[in-house]
Amino acid sequence: MDLQPITYSESATADRPWLASRHGLDTPLTITLDTALFAQGTHYTPPTPGQPRNVMKAGIPLGRVTATGLYGPWDKPATDGRATFTGVLLADVPFAVGSGRAGAALLWHGVIAAARIPGGLDPATITTSTAQIHFI
Repeated sequence: MDLQPITYSESATADRPWLASRHGLDTPLTITLDTALFAQGTHYTPPTPGQPRNVMKAGIPLGRVTATGLYGPWDKPATDGRATFTGVLLADVPFAVGSGRAGAALLWHGVIAAARIPGGLDPATITTSTAQIHFI
């Protein structure tokens, strides 16, 4: 018998073109996402043969559901608490298919290029916010 150990490693570079400054990167909040509130194709990509998990893309504007304390996509007309802008998803979040929750990091303080947010973001539409974000 001939055993030949094989080592495999994978690395990824964060793609955050919306991040306009490093300011605030040292103070993200650890949050839990309610994955049922996010839409495939809009907020996350489905699994592929090389990636067995859904992947939520960094930069998604977030709001907090008052009843559960979980976070979902910011939605101005929402009545569940997500009408209050709380910040943006700081890093990509892989999560298992069928999982109801996923751990994440919230950028609540910093400088963001609003036009580069995935799906776009008009800061003028944010009327209620707990975030300390400067948009350029």
